[in-house]
Amino acid sequence: MDDDLTALMSFLRKQPSMSSATVAERRAAYDRAERAFALPVGATIRLWERNGLIGELVEPEHPVDGRTILYLHGGGYVIGSPRSHRHLAAAIAIAASANVLLLDYRLAPEHPFPAAVDDAVAAYRLLLQDIGSQRLAVVGDSAGGGLTVATLVAALSAGDAMPAAAVCLSPWVDLTCNTIAASAATISDPLVKTEDIVAYASSYLGANPATHPLASPRFADLRGLPPMLIHASTSEMLASDSLGLADAARAAGVDVTLEMFEGVPHVWHWFWPRLEIAKAAIAQVGAFLKTVWMEQQAPTKAENRRRTS
Repeated sequence: MDDDLTALMSFLRKQPSMSSATVAERRAAYDRAERAFALPVGATIRLWERNGLIGELVEPEHPVDGRTILYLHGGGYVIGSPRSHRHLAAAIAIAASANVLLLDYRLAPEHPFPAAVDDAVAAYRLLLQDIGSQRLAVVGDSAGGGLTVATLVAALSAGDAMPAAAVCLSPWVDLTCNTIAASAATISDPLVKTEDIVAYASSYLGANPATHPLASPRFADLRGLPPMLIHASTSEMLASDSLGLADAARAAGVDVTLEMFEGVPHVWHWFWPRLEIAKAAIAQVGAFLKTVWMEQQAPTKAENRRRTS
């Protein structure tokens, strides 16, 4: 294990438990990332507001051809915001040479399911109107990874065009928590605890069943979704979610790339200012998106040549 990863894992395991903290205290603790992690050089942030939705638009110095990512942050649908994920969204913007809309979707328990899905689908449709599907991607981590899949399932079922690609970082896609409970005793995860994830699921679901396909997209019909990259850690609590999502997507005919990393924490990408393997993973996300975008554009360019010849 690299020295920086060893130091980070040791630091995380020494952190005091948040089990007795209130939702407000948990949100404040997560949002302190905006002070702990500086933005990468070459990214600018500005407020984004449209049709009652809010968020931040993260712009790299040299975005390519209007390419845009809708980024859906993690936090169990209860915590998290642009403040907690601004540094990660900016790093991905630079890696992908694309603008990033970091959506501040509504959170539970004040706004339970399907509020987050409704907000994400609404933002997705605005981006479709602005730039079209071929220059668009959806990316999310943890609960945001599950929300990424749910957003695309909901949009597709409503007849909306699919984006060029989707990326899920340590996604949470099964809110039944059955696989988490079964594996908790054998997995050492300093970030995700069984009692926390069960409480977040309860807050988000309200009276809805955990197997609802837009709450737990592991159970959704995934046919027709775009090429998907999934990153997860072999030692994280939600590893089985990623494996199950990849299996379900492949069975539905989706082009899936699953990358399982060894010894890293849940959504290790979030720690990129302190972790070289996180920087490498973000670079891989950027390379995946650039490749898919180039493949999407190739037929269009060929058709344009035929029309002008």
